[in-house]
Amino acid sequence: MTPRALAEWNGLGQDFSLREGQYLLIPVVQREEASTAQDDTPAPGSGSPTPQPPSSSAPLPEDEPSAASSAAAEAEAESEPVADIGQSQPAAPAPAASNAAMAMPVSGAIIREYSKGRNDGIDISADAGTPVKAAASGTVAAITKNTENVQILVIRHPDEVLSVYTHVDQLKVSKGDAVSRGQTIGAVRAGDPAFLHFEVRKGFESVDPLGYLQ
Repeated sequence: MTPRALAEWNGLGQDFSLREGQYLLIPVVQREEASTAQDDTPAPGSGSPTPQPPSSSAPLPEDEPSAASSAAAEAEAESEPVADIGQSQPAAPAPAASNAAMAMPVSGAIIREYSKGRNDGIDISADAGTPVKAAASGTVAAITKNTENVQILVIRHPDEVLSVYTHVDQLKVSKGDAVSRGQTIGAVRAGDPAFLHFEVRKGFESVDPLGYLQ
């Protein structure tokens, strides 16, 4: 791919400058779609290209480390309101209003905590089919899947903040949709155990989601 296309995928400036250790999104064309894609030359973020998530996290509670992280945010953040919260970590659906920037996307116990570079988000236990809510108002920036066919949904919020949701099925939104805090965006994917992996990123850097949820 061209340097310009790579820069657009990763939101780089006109000088294409990079910093040491920065993750880059590299679109991957599905093999069966490759012949069509060559004729159409789609713009970054549309058509068949599928981005490989820039970081890995181990979604299942203790065992296998597997990819499930963020993907895509080419445009600038929109100035939509970021609203009040649901509630913090362990169990029970009891949402209580506070000054937190985000609400819990699903009610449940945190079965895997944030650890930068190892688990770039939190894993929240929930029954398969449990509605997944947008943690804050924003715009759907990307919907894709990783190499293990795990669905990844990214919502862009003001101030270059992204929220990332994986292990979510039955999507209710599409790329480019505006969503409100608490709006249902999908449902928890079936698994053993079933859980939602949730990340918050400032630009492409992961941060502890609890800083936004509490």
